[in-house]
Amino acid sequence: MTDSPRPGAASLPKRFYATVDIVERDGLFGTTLDGRPVRTPAKALLGVPTLPLAEAVAQEWRAQGDRIDPATMPLTRLANAAIDGVSRQRDAVADEILKYAGSDLVLYRAEGPARLVARQSVHWDPVLAFARDELCARFVLAEGVMFVEQSADALEAVGRAIPRDDAFVLAGLSTMTTLTGSALIALKVLRRRWTVEEAWRAAQVDDDWNAELWGADFEAEARTAARWREMAAAAAMAIEAAEPR
Repeated sequence: MTDSPRPGAASLPKRFYATVDIVERDGLFGTTLDGRPVRTPAKALLGVPTLPLAEAVAQEWRAQGDRIDPATMPLTRLANAAIDGVSRQRDAVADEILKYAGSDLVLYRAEGPARLVARQSVHWDPVLAFARDELCARFVLAEGVMFVEQSADALEAVGRAIPRDDAFVLAGLSTMTTLTGSALIALKVLRRRWTVEEAWRAAQVDDDWNAELWGADFEAEARTAARWREMAAAAAMAIEAAEPR
């Protein structure tokens, strides 16, 4: 028995290349298909700052079957976003990350039941300790969904920790923040204080709790799996691009 094709697969572009290679140009590592450079949707050359990242991007292209499916190429899509979008609006992207910190996932705790409260504390208290000890940012917790305004000092401290000089780091950090709902979790991953797996478990506390209560849903699980792949790619890009070169 074979797996049925993904809906819409017939509309995907056919694979048109046989070989995938990496070339270095102007300090960046680009991908070539049959010797021709890959370009972003805005027609810029697709180049990433390190060889390991380039190898990972190239592997996404090598792994394509008869058709090219962007959904299976999170690093390529993220590199496109970094080059075409983030590089041109770094301050706006950084400011959007900072907005998340103002109502960060880990700040809003359940009022009950006790097991959920305890589970949130186990996964989220270390994030607050990281913010306090490494970012010098102290946050106020809230119960339920009522908004609690955070201090300007705390937000300024987080703002200083958000890197703005590298579009690839910023693109990865932004994606991690959006996927987890937490700028603080994303920064903890970027600084290598948590693995991406630890971060994802923390971000999924509430969803996992609901799945335990009401049962798993196939479509929800598929969406979560896709988001996990995006998260892993974003962490890989941010961490690798942040390495001294």
